[in-house]
Parts: sequence; C-alpha cells; structure tokens
Amino acid sequence: MKEVLRRSLTGAVYIILLLSAVFLSSDAFDFLFMVFGLACLYEYKRLVKLKGYYIFLAYLSLWWAYIYLIHDQILINILMFITIFIDVYLLIYLFSKNQKTFSTFYKFMIGLFYIGGGCIFLTMIPYKNDAFAKLLIMGIFILIWVNDSFAYIVGKTIGRTKLFPIVSPKKTVEGTVGGYIFALGAAYIMGTQEQIIGPIQWMLLASVIVVMGSLGDLIESKLKRAAGVKDSGAILPGHGGMLDRLDSLVFAAPFAYLTLNIFTYVS
Repeated sequence: MKEVLRRSLTGAVYIILLLSAVFLSSDAFDFLFMVFGLACLYEYKRLVKLKGYYIFLAYLSLWWAYIYLIHDQILINILMFITIFIDVYLLIYLFSKNQKTFSTFYKFMIGLFYIGGGCIFLTMIPYKNDAFAKLLIMGIFILIWVNDSFAYIVGKTIGRTKLFPIVSPKKTVEGTVGGYIFALGAAYIMGTQEQIIGPIQWMLLASVIVVMGSLGDLIESKLKRAAGVKDSGAILPGHGGMLDRLDSLVFAAPFAYLTLNIFTYVS
C-alpha cells in the first residue's frame, strides 16, 4: 500500500509538471524537455558506462540549433532520418541473440540521437503551422498513458503469454494487445474533439506511437539487463529513473513526427 501511494504521488507530480509546462507557454515546454533530455542522457551514460561530458555539450548544441535556429525542412529531415536510422540499429540490437558490446563512438552516437534526437522531435511535434498545438502534444501523452495503464491492468488480469521474456519477463501479449485497443479507443475520442487531425489519423498515429513506444520500452529493458540494473535511475520514487518514464516517448517521437508530416503532405 505504501509503495502504491508513493507511485501515485510521484505520478501526480510528474503529470502536473507536464500539464503546467504545456499550458504555461511553449518556452516552458521546450525548457522542460531539454532538462528531461539531460536527465535521460545522464542515466543512459551510467547504463552503458560512457565516460566524459561531451555528450551533454553535443546534445545541448543540437537541441538549441534545431529548436531555435534551424527551420529548414531539409535539415530537419536529415536529423529525423539519422535518428530513425539509429533507432533501427537499436531494434536490430534488441532482436539480436548475441551480446553486443558497443564501442565508445557507438555509445556516443546512440545516446546523442536515440535520446537527444528523440527529445528534440518530441519538442518539435506540437509546433504546427507556426503555432503551438497544446492539445496535439497532450493527446500524444494521453495515448502513452492509456496504453501503459491498460497494458498493466489487462496483463495483470488475464496476461498469460509472455511477450519477450528474455528482455522483459513481466510483459505479456494480452497486456500489450489490451493497451493497444484502449489506446485506439482514446485516439478515436480525441479525433472527434481535436480538429488538427481527424479520428482515423489519430488512430493511425496511436498505432505508430504504441508499437514504436513498446519497442522503445523493450530496448531500454535490454540496456538495463546488459548493465545488470532494475531501473535506469532513482529520480522518480516508485517509478525509477527519467529514462524509465520517457523511454517509450523518446523512441516513438521521430516516427510520430514523420507520421504527422505524412498527414500534412497527403491532406
């Protein structure tokens, strides 16, 4: 009971912080995710034993350039495809049976684009037609929360078939499917209320976010298993580290950004 209360209080503070940043101003939202990115990078460094602080400088430089200076879509697309390429590399690592040891260069590049690139595109998502689309980014947060919550509830209730026991023994196929179905329902409802994209587009976006977010969660689980730790950190009592909280969003962000761009192009 005490653990449940601690998790609930931490989750409430986290949600209030996010809501406050989103509805306060776009600058507050940008700053919050810049800080979240630094926290995730710090935990990633510890997981993979990457020495030095150059990755922080590289991330801050990249973040500042793409959030405030670079507005050319070609340059943004180059960063997006590099980030997606690194994410695909991590998917190969996830499904590889061999225990791979990354060199310092690979650790640096993976951290910079998997986490740094993910946080940059997560920050970019709400900027649509030169306006800050608060409901769009909140909708994406809601999709992740609904998927995570109902995946846990369904998995605990009827979960029998292990999804990927070598990496994450507690996740079940039933829980994963249940979370996805409830996320689709939430996406359809949001599509009837939020006019930036329609219900079908919301459901397609939900599919991308849930599938890629689930894979991102498994990738972080494999990194933790390789490091021999249960959580990436302890900054969030009852929830572990910041990377534990944001692994799904960070991995799904460039794919969600690409999906939204496709919607804009075909509409």
